[in-house]
Amino acid sequence: MAPRANWKGFLRLSLVTCPVALYPATSESEKISFNQLNRTTGHRIKYLKVDADTGDEVPNEDIVKGYELEKGQYIEVSKEELDEIALESTRTIEIDEFVDRTDIDPRYLIRPYYLRPDGKVGHDAFAVIRETIREMDKVAIGRVVLTNREHIIALEARDKGLIGTLLRYPYEVRDPAEYFDDIQDVKVTKDMLDLAKHIVNQKAGNFEPDKFEDHYETALVDLINQKRAGKVIRPKERPKGENVVDLMDALRKSVGGAAARTAASDKPAKKKAKKAAAGQKEMLMPITGKKPAKEASGKKPAAKPQRRSA
Repeated sequence: MAPRANWKGFLRLSLVTCPVALYPATSESEKISFNQLNRTTGHRIKYLKVDADTGDEVPNEDIVKGYELEKGQYIEVSKEELDEIALESTRTIEIDEFVDRTDIDPRYLIRPYYLRPDGKVGHDAFAVIRETIREMDKVAIGRVVLTNREHIIALEARDKGLIGTLLRYPYEVRDPAEYFDDIQDVKVTKDMLDLAKHIVNQKAGNFEPDKFEDHYETALVDLINQKRAGKVIRPKERPKGENVVDLMDALRKSVGGAAARTAASDKPAKKKAKKAAAGQKEMLMPITGKKPAKEASGKKPAAKPQRRSA
């Protein structure tokens, strides 16, 4: 079942309009997360909203938004006042212009969403907008209000739907000069560049996300399994970084090492077991007190530790 829509409204291109729904295209809910506990009692830590001066807990109905003019001085803004300035983009994604994909600086990209028709009507209008974007090989730029803020959204055709990527405003992007101006100007020789290019060619491949593995997530699973089994956790020796004294020598050794790894990878490898879906590795350690292994065999595999947000 698809997750609940983050936003519902209308997509409009001039006079062509259709009802649409916006869904998150990514999720981190499968990652292991931790609760904060009281070391002494083992109980979960609970956070309360309290008055900064009195220390008294404040119920949600008594909490309002406020903008700090200066230290300790605020202007209160009510929900009704915020609703009064609601923009058209609160309910409608109006396509303002079309741009080339290469025109969008990666620094402006925030997060992707799936956009699809909402309900049984409007599929024809949605298809017209989608196929126009696809045939023109353009990105449609519009505006949408999410979490009470207006965002720029870039729409691209993807399969039978649209991918909508939220974009940052210019004032949210930092000037690279603040970070790059003091980098030394270094002359890279042709020999060094040729060796580096050779390393790149040896490592060349295709972008295949299915090959990516979250090594930290795997390490967390192993750590939790070991602790459940009562094993003593001993720190591993960390690799030590080495200063490069002779850059040319390091490049030559890198070329040789890459060639050796390439030759080894070309050898036929043993067929690996089918990998679990990314982010959904199973906890293999059975929990004591559950059904015997014989009775449980053939049924659902043991689940990962229960995930709760901190």
